[in-house]
Amino acid sequence: MLSKRLKIVNLGLSIFAESLEERGVSVVQVNWKPPAGGDLRLAEMIRRIRNINQSKLDDVDAS
Repeated sequence: MLSKRLKIVNLGLSIFAESLEERGVSVVQVNWKPPAGGDLRLAEMIRRIRNINQSKLDDVDAS
């Protein structure tokens, strides 16, 4: 069906990578989790803090 061998990058649950590897598919497993454990409110707070910190660092670099 496919003329080339698949090369898969799997993010998160390793069971998907393991299943593909059992079938001879080349897989790279990336241990990834959603930011803030998937809590959107907390993720937004972290994003804002990072942006403020970056802004302050930019100010220091510019001076």
